[in-house]
Amino acid sequence: MTLKNGLIGGFVGSAVLAVMFVLKGMMGIVPEMDIINMLSDMMGTSAAMGWVAHFVIGTVVWGGIFALANGVIPGGSQTGKGVVLGIVAWLMMMVVVMPMAGGGFFGSNFGMIGFAMPLVLHLIFGAVLGFVAAYLSEGEPKTA
Repeated sequence: MTLKNGLIGGFVGSAVLAVMFVLKGMMGIVPEMDIINMLSDMMGTSAAMGWVAHFVIGTVVWGGIFALANGVIPGGSQTGKGVVLGIVAWLMMMVVVMPMAGGGFFGSNFGMIGFAMPLVLHLIFGAVLGFVAAYLSEGEPKTA
């Protein structure tokens, strides 16, 4: 797995989540759980910078980790490995970011939806990341 393919996979996964965030907002689903506003509030900056942070975290941090740690991430396929990484990203969000943003440990301030919705979103992110990175890697020499 090349770093470039991991980064592209992370970017595409972040873009898919961005579309889902916008759709969630348009449908009025849990409006108080706006991840972009939570990020921007944590940073003390604008919503635009919250979007930038979302893409940097998804692309550089998680896409980079996916590429660099690919050989040790469990999973039978790259999509499966992406899902595993998505779960790790969700856990980090639930125990670090969510409490810092005022959502409580494991999103407890939002009830069950604060636990479940981010999990589903991170599973989707991981699956997209792994699928895209694998698709881009087809035809490339295999590395051990």
